[in-house]
Amino acid sequence: MDSTTKTIADFIELLASKAPVPGGGGASALVGAIGMALGNMVGALTLGKKKYAGVEADILNAQERTAKLRKELLLLIDKDAESFEPLSKVYALPSGSDEEKARKVQLMEKCLCDACLVPLEIMKKCGEGIKLCEEFAAKGSKYALSDAGAAVIFCKAALTSASLNIYINTKAMQDGLYAKKLNNESDALLAEYEDRANKLLKRVKEQLSEKKEWDS
Repeated sequence: MDSTTKTIADFIELLASKAPVPGGGGASALVGAIGMALGNMVGALTLGKKKYAGVEADILNAQERTAKLRKELLLLIDKDAESFEPLSKVYALPSGSDEEKARKVQLMEKCLCDACLVPLEIMKKCGEGIKLCEEFAAKGSKYALSDAGAAVIFCKAALTSASLNIYINTKAMQDGLYAKKLNNESDALLAEYEDRANKLLKRVKEQLSEKKEWDS
């Protein structure tokens, strides 16, 4: 699968089908990339405005980091497909004999581990994205504050949905210690970044509900 050659409509049509990829991991990466695109939009609407001259260097830096994350998340759409497709094929392997069963279990374990790594990477990048959303909301144009809020919603959704792709795979692992390690990493990312996203969204809503007018 090469997501770079597909339109949004193509991707969604394939996502809606019974094809093994793309799936939840790829969709999470795309949603995270959309969140980062919104962050970049806030930055673009801020740069060059006299009112924000004092934070222009910070916004430029945030723009560069956000653009990098956006591109990395898009690449993870295909990486997720590459890591999950072997797992979908292992499920179809025969398991009639003891030898076939043993081979299937061995291959399944490796594929389950591999299938967790990309969603975990998606989670980490979305966590970084949430931190950048905080910066855009605090320093960016107030007229794009709703976009900063939307960006953090997308990043949080991608973070949370990617975690589910980890949990469903660790649930089937034979190696309980490694499964626990992956679950703990995911839990820690959720605990930190869902909370940060929720607090940021609360602040954005409070500012949007204020009656005072903003200077241009």
